[in-house]
Amino acid sequence: MTRRPVVSTNARRAAVLGKPVEHSLSPVLHGAAYQALGLDDWSYERVEMDAEGLPAFVGGLGPEWTGLSVTMPGKRAALDFATEVTKRASAVGAANTLVRTESGWLADCTDVDGVAGALRFAGGYSPSNGDIGTVLGAGGTAAAAVVAFAAMGLSSVRLVVRNPDRAGETMEAAKAAGLAVDVLTWSEVDFAGVAASTAVLVNTVPPHAVAPHVAELATVPCLLDVIYHPWPTPLAAAVAEKGGRLATGLDMLLHQAFGQVEHFTGLPAPREAMRDALREATGGILPLPLA
Repeated sequence: MTRRPVVSTNARRAAVLGKPVEHSLSPVLHGAAYQALGLDDWSYERVEMDAEGLPAFVGGLGPEWTGLSVTMPGKRAALDFATEVTKRASAVGAANTLVRTESGWLADCTDVDGVAGALRFAGGYSPSNGDIGTVLGAGGTAAAAVVAFAAMGLSSVRLVVRNPDRAGETMEAAKAAGLAVDVLTWSEVDFAGVAASTAVLVNTVPPHAVAPHVAELATVPCLLDVIYHPWPTPLAAAVAEKGGRLATGLDMLLHQAFGQVEHFTGLPAPREAMRDALREATGGILPLPLA
C-alpha cells in the first residue's frame, strides 16, 4: 500500500531513526532514489533515537517530514505510536516504516518485502505446494521472515530456537499470518533432518552459534543468511559448495527500501539506481540481483 505523503512545503525531509545509527546504509539507498527521481529538494538523514524518545520526536516533526525508516530499538515503539497500522506490520508486531498521512502516521513493515525480495531475486526461490520454511532464531528478523513466508505462499514454518519460552512473539507472528508453526529446541533438534525437509532456510543467529551445525545444514537448497559482513559466512560457504542458492542481509536491506521510497514519495522506486548505489557503497561485495 503506497500513499502520497501529506506535506505543505516544497522541501521534503526523511530520516532513519535508530541507536546506534551512524553506520546505517539507508541514506545511500534513499539518497540515490531521490536523485534518480529528480527530487532535488528532498533530504534524508540519520537520527540517533531510542525507543523511549521516538514518540516525542516523531510527534514534534513539522509538515515537511514525509516519512521515517525505523531500525532497532524503535520498531515496536513505531508500531505503538502510529495512528494507522498495516496488516503485515500488525502481524510482525513491529514497524520499520512510518509515513505521514492526512490523519497522522501510518506504520508498515517493509522488512517483509526485504525477506521475500531477497529470497526471490538473490536466492532464486519460487515456492512450491507443501514447502516448509525454517527459521533459526526467534527475534525481530525472524518475525518478519515468517510473515514473508506466508506472503510468498508457504503454509508452514519451523522455528529452531535455544529457548522456546522466548519464541512467543515470532510464533504469534506466524499464526497471525496464517502459518502452521512448529517450535524445535536447538539442543535437541536433528539439524540434518531439518535441512533434508526444508525448502528455504533463514538464519538470524550469529555465525558462531550455527558453526557447529554447518555441515548438517549445508544441503538446504536456499539460504538467506542475514549476516553480510564478513561474507560469506561459514554456513553460506557450505551451502554454496553443495549447490544451494544464497541471499543475504544486504539483499534484504535493498528490497525493504523499495517500499519505503514508494511510501514516502508516491512514486515507483528506481530499483537499479538504488542497487547500484548500495553496491558501490559496500565495495561490490555482493551482486544484489534484481531479476
